[in-house]
Amino acid sequence: MTERVAVDMWFDPICPWAWVTSRWLLEVEQVRDVDIRFHVMSLSVLNEGRDVPEQYQELMKAGWGPVRVCVAVQQQHGPDAVRALYTALGTRIHLGKEELGRDLYVAALADAGLGPELAAAADSTDHDEALRASHEAGMRPVGQDVGTPVIHAPGPDGSPVAFFGPVVTPRPKGEAAGRLWDGVLLVAGTPGFYELKRSREVGPSFE
Repeated sequence: MTERVAVDMWFDPICPWAWVTSRWLLEVEQVRDVDIRFHVMSLSVLNEGRDVPEQYQELMKAGWGPVRVCVAVQQQHGPDAVRALYTALGTRIHLGKEELGRDLYVAALADAGLGPELAAAADSTDHDEALRASHEAGMRPVGQDVGTPVIHAPGPDGSPVAFFGPVVTPRPKGEAAGRLWDGVLLVAGTPGFYELKRSREVGPSFE
């Protein structure tokens, strides 16, 4: 049997593109020998001090809440709980179109089998040091001019690779998900390869 390997994805719960990528990775997990581990990055941290549109500034202010809750869960309950909470948050934010705030966090925590008291982390700086450390660990290998999703994985030759993306919609399923994974690893593991891109003509699809 082929040994399963760990693949790490850094996410911010508010990013719809990261959500689609995360659901694709769960498909990949079913058809390739990989185990997906989820970690927190923060678009609010990434955009500190940057000149961004006013509407986006408001989103970045609200964006501190869900990542703080995720980090609190990581510290108190571990990675499996983060995985469950991310699924719960993403389902409510992206599919349910629910507004960021305490009611959302409490409901998502309940969906993940976690206590409502963890929602208090959204308005506290107690976990910000750990949040920034998680963010830095994810972003360091790929630089600061990208967002989320960020993936770290063993490349085709076993050496580590890290990259932003893929940005894809809707998510491929079954063996199609696996083929995309194979291709992503191939290009990411090619020395000197930096970018493959085309203009997006549609928004994220959550099918």
